[in-house]
Amino acid sequence: MPSSTTRSESQNTRTAAKQPPAAPAMKVSAEAKNEQHVQTEEEGPAARIRGGCIPCPLLSPYGSRLASNPRNNPSLPKNLVGRLPSDLHLLILSHLPVHDFPAYALCSHATSALAYDDSIWQKRWNALGVEKNGFGATLDDVEAHQKGQVAASRAAAPPTIPVDDDFGDFATVDVLQPKPDEMGDFVGGFDALAATAKPLQVPLAFAPAPKDTFRNKFIRAYNLLKPLLRHLSSPPHLILSQFGSVASPSLRSQAKLFHLLALFLSEAIRPVKKYDVLALALRSAMDRFDASLLSAFDVADGKGDEATMKEAAESSWELWDGAGDWEMGKVWAEKREIFYQHGWKPLDNITKNGLDFTPMDEFMSQILAAVSEHGARAVRIFPPPAQVLIAFADRVANEVVGEYITSLLERAREVSTAMFLQATAACFRVSWKMVDTLMVAAQEREDSEITRTKAEDVIYRMFEVNMDEYLDEEVEYLKLVFDNICKSWDRQMAEKATSNSTTRFLSAHNPAQVKRNVLTSFTNVLLLPVTIVPRTVNAVGGALITGGSAAVQGIAMLNPQRWAGGTGGAAGGAADGGAYSKNFEKEGNGSMLFEADVDNDDDEENDRKTVATFTSDTSTLATSMTESARKNGKDSDTTTNQLDLLLSLDVALELIHADREALKRVEAFAGYPGHYGHRVRDTIEELFILMLQTLGERHVTKGFAQATERMTEYKPAEHEETTSVAPLVQFFELVHLGDMIQSMVQVYFDKELAPHIDKTDFLNAIVREKKRFENALDESVAGGLNAGALFSLNRPSQVEHIILTQTKPREYYPPEDTPLDLGPTKACTEAINCLEKHCKLLKGSTSKEVLEVFYQEIGIRLIAILQKHIKRQIISLNGGFQVIADLNTYHAFISSLKVQAIASDFSHLKMLGHVYVVEDAKDLAQIVRDVTRYGGAYRPEDIYEFIQRRSDWKKIEKVVDKTMYNLSFKEDCVIC
Repeated sequence: MPSSTTRSESQNTRTAAKQPPAAPAMKVSAEAKNEQHVQTEEEGPAARIRGGCIPCPLLSPYGSRLASNPRNNPSLPKNLVGRLPSDLHLLILSHLPVHDFPAYALCSHATSALAYDDSIWQKRWNALGVEKNGFGATLDDVEAHQKGQVAASRAAAPPTIPVDDDFGDFATVDVLQPKPDEMGDFVGGFDALAATAKPLQVPLAFAPAPKDTFRNKFIRAYNLLKPLLRHLSSPPHLILSQFGSVASPSLRSQAKLFHLLALFLSEAIRPVKKYDVLALALRSAMDRFDASLLSAFDVADGKGDEATMKEAAESSWELWDGAGDWEMGKVWAEKREIFYQHGWKPLDNITKNGLDFTPMDEFMSQILAAVSEHGARAVRIFPPPAQVLIAFADRVANEVVGEYITSLLERAREVSTAMFLQATAACFRVSWKMVDTLMVAAQEREDSEITRTKAEDVIYRMFEVNMDEYLDEEVEYLKLVFDNICKSWDRQMAEKATSNSTTRFLSAHNPAQVKRNVLTSFTNVLLLPVTIVPRTVNAVGGALITGGSAAVQGIAMLNPQRWAGGTGGAAGGAADGGAYSKNFEKEGNGSMLFEADVDNDDDEENDRKTVATFTSDTSTLATSMTESARKNGKDSDTTTNQLDLLLSLDVALELIHADREALKRVEAFAGYPGHYGHRVRDTIEELFILMLQTLGERHVTKGFAQATERMTEYKPAEHEETTSVAPLVQFFELVHLGDMIQSMVQVYFDKELAPHIDKTDFLNAIVREKKRFENALDESVAGGLNAGALFSLNRPSQVEHIILTQTKPREYYPPEDTPLDLGPTKACTEAINCLEKHCKLLKGSTSKEVLEVFYQEIGIRLIAILQKHIKRQIISLNGGFQVIADLNTYHAFISSLKVQAIASDFSHLKMLGHVYVVEDAKDLAQIVRDVTRYGGAYRPEDIYEFIQRRSDWKKIEKVVDKTMYNLSFKEDCVIC
């Protein structure tokens, strides 16, 4: 010590010699020191910590006390311990091993006070998991055991006589049972520090009770567990025997003690320096104990002792560290006999006639029975977090059910794609029964933690290996089915090229009501369940689609083409070529009627009412067409008399049916999560889009294009019939069929597709394709209506043909002695009848806007025809009244269409007829000059052309010219 003192003094002397004389400001007076001391004592330990006034050999270098004082340097933070913030010290303490705490606390009073911060000990207390894992009883058992050992050691110790010595208070320390706030070997180590450095003061509102602090709880657990670590230096078999006397003799208590010690020796706590070595020794002992538990579990399993099995399982789960599979649950599942049964024959489900899943039903009944029995026991004996039931179900699904399904699907794939698709959906549907069985087994325990989502994931994981191939084949096969349906229809059209056509919708008294009835029945058919799992041979034939050749009978019979005729056959199959047959009771055999809204009390009376509802109303147009065809005895035109057959509800129904069958199969997988869930939803959209594209491009648009082309080739002058235009009648029937197809697509979309998509999302692929289909149909109808208007009203058109052929030579120039008949002429009546029937055909099949456009086009072109017709005639005064009668009739017909634009034009045309009944030439000239009389529709020059058709025009020409133009040839004209 003297030598060290001499070295320090000499060093200080050399340092002082090198430094300049101390400034007066560096001297601190006694009064200042006393004042500073008083202020520090008033502020308490916290102020001393912040001010750094307590010397710290590790954290405060020599001579830095004044520089680090916040009062001398206001720019420094106030909450400092030495030169570091207190938060940084707390962060260091939170990661510091427990065995290094005394050394850190001995650095200074400030660091000693920080060691009392409860947040540091809360982290370590939580790492022990006492509340989380229920280790409170284990600590109590250890404490009781240690108290018993202390009492026994004191009773065995010899008596002592108290003698005063120089050690003072150290003689009162109990080494075997230290104070609650001391840790192990550091007995009494914090007493001296606690006397000089108190912990940081916490507000009373937040200060926990002294005995309930996390520090005190951790110190108690530390003092109880640390003495047990000395046993870990023994071999594993001795460790088990030594720990067996510490805790309760039950397996669960011993397992909890091992678990608690494993957490105590973890990286988060590190109670001693060689904690990692001790942790390895503890793990070896735990593995040995776990092996004994597994042996006890097997013995109990053989006896059926579920109580012992449950205790062993819970104890083993307590020891499991979470790495890999839990051995006990895995071994139990491997010993179930369901994995070793044989004799199942998956190929028995494939018969000569198709699929029959009766063998698979028997197979699944055995699987479900095993899952129910063993699964219920697993729930009862194993801890809920172990999820042994789900692991067992996974193995059953993959190793037993999965292999059975794989063999079945491979064979079905070799037979046909259709069988593979149906077998895939059917296998998934049958396998889904395991979900309900698992949920029933999970009810054996309220806290089983088995949710339906976990049970469903078992089947989803099992079936993932089949999903890619299935979804790809579903789309490709549906394309093939659609192609076969369209090709079959094209062949039928070629075979029906010489058959007579029959109207269906147009022959009804109320086509709109008929379509509503059809849609109602179509909706009811869509709501019928689809058979996914075939269990009989008959069901297989109805469920499989072979080349799209036939739809389900209930859907196919919705076709109105089947209503016309005696046998209810295909389109055009009516024996008499009529519309709705009145002899259903006699003809029968497949005729399809739709039920009216009547009560079901009397079946016979209801049948009669139903037949009367749909058979008594036959259109006059259809009757006249049928009678005309019979009189002629031959087709009017083999190329234009087939327009109504260019579209077929049969084809639309078959396409919808094929798409619905595929959709229902894919819908079985609609709940798939993750990647395959997105693929399933994309496939559903793709199937519907394929149906719309095929129906629109290869049937509807194609049919309307052919109809429009044929209408433009029609020549009315070559046909004797004048009251109607056959192609236009058939085209209107085609419009009704197109509207019916669009309505069925809408119903199908609302019932089947709407649940899978957002109908308000205009960017959705289905919504966009559906809109494109509707626009294409509207454009096709508009193009056909335009062609119909062209050949109905343009030269050589049907209306003009009627007017030309039916107008007599002297219709408007009758002899003087002929009595006047102020009714319309025959030509006028026939032309209006033709137009009226054609206009009525379109009602109920298109929107009001389209009707108005069509009616307006008819009115405009009819005016042009009438103007030309009048300019070709010679009209007398008496004939003028006949012209007015005809124009009034035309005006009344146009007014009935309720289109204001063309009604006003015909009103002006009607006023124009007055120029033929005015006798005085001057009055006639004034009428011609009055342009306001015709609403500006006709100029004087236009009216001048009309009055030139008067029979007395040569007589009144000069007077009219002179009055109109103030001309006088004798006065104004000089001939040179």
